[in-house]
Amino acid sequence: MRQICIQWAMLCCIAFFNISPVHAQKFENLAQTPPMGWNSWNKFACDGINEKVIMEVADAMVASGMQQAGYQYIVIDDCWQVSRDSAGHILADPVKFPHGIKALADYIHSRGLKFGIYTCAGTKTCAGRPASLGYEYEDARQYAAWGVDYLKEDWCNTLQGQNAQSSYTLMRNALYQAGRPIVFSLCEWGSNKPWQWAQDVGHLWRSCGDIGNQWSYMEAGNGSAYGGSVLGNLDLQNGLEKYAGPGHWNDPDMLEVGNGVLTTEEEKSHFSLWCMLAAPLMAGNDLRSMSAATKSILTNKNLIAIDQDALGRQGYRVEIKEDFEVFVKPLQGGDTAVCLFNRGDQEKKLDVDWKTYHIAAGHSIRDLWKDAAAGTTASPFRGTIGRHQVIVLRLSH
Repeated sequence: MRQICIQWAMLCCIAFFNISPVHAQKFENLAQTPPMGWNSWNKFACDGINEKVIMEVADAMVASGMQQAGYQYIVIDDCWQVSRDSAGHILADPVKFPHGIKALADYIHSRGLKFGIYTCAGTKTCAGRPASLGYEYEDARQYAAWGVDYLKEDWCNTLQGQNAQSSYTLMRNALYQAGRPIVFSLCEWGSNKPWQWAQDVGHLWRSCGDIGNQWSYMEAGNGSAYGGSVLGNLDLQNGLEKYAGPGHWNDPDMLEVGNGVLTTEEEKSHFSLWCMLAAPLMAGNDLRSMSAATKSILTNKNLIAIDQDALGRQGYRVEIKEDFEVFVKPLQGGDTAVCLFNRGDQEKKLDVDWKTYHIAAGHSIRDLWKDAAAGTTASPFRGTIGRHQVIVLRLSH
């Protein structure tokens, strides 16, 4: 009891008065390109996860070709935990995970994949399960012992006045002291502008609210202030490109590709725009039963190469004209990715003059979804683009 009281006093100093221990840091040389993997929440939420499901999803990631395409993390989101023992150790649900988290992590590692887990910076997780407030060092040691490779820390049920930067720095320090290199994903929804301070704290940070399985924020019903949809979360990335780079990424949240609401064209647009943003690519569908169309989107090598480009530049919007937008992403070696995006409900004619975007003649153009040559920048790019559709082009010397 005395130890817990001391930990709580230290927590209060750190969380409320913004005091952090010296000589601590995050693990470097991790997430040099945006992390790629799978997270359980969008499809399975709280009730659908268990040991068997997670193992089967890991098997499907390997068998489907997603692992070969670059996906490597299997992340269990909320609801794996149920309580703590008398010593404060976090305990997994013994019914859903009868062999324990260590055995599950070992299985995922045996498949050549990496294992991720979830916690929260508040008194309880978003689903009301035990969280890490006051137990950061204990939990970090436990995650390291289990073989965790990726930690997502949420921001539900925090205390009034709790400081986000200090709270996440505390967990960063705990992870570093535990000694196992773990990718640290900050999920505080962008409410405290983590892009301004999180580069030295985590490897990625949520730059908006939770995504919803819908195309527009009008469908989400909550306006665009917190995202809640593909378009809502996309719009909240505008202007954040200067904060992203190798080892520190803006995160517009997980993918809704394959979850049965978006049309095929919307799914292609969603995936393409996230790749242009150099966003973490965390699939959220049931990999065990995904369609051929879903698989072809999630494993598109041309688009993944844009996302995983070693230069690490986040794409940015260079034009918005009514419902037509143009995004540009500089690439290693001097290539440029250009995404033409029709967010409107009507087909549009294209007449793209490259000089408008200060792109000189002499570049060859490749349509990445068609995987075909598409002329050069010596002449305008003309054609049509359907509703909610993208055309993604790679310009090369």
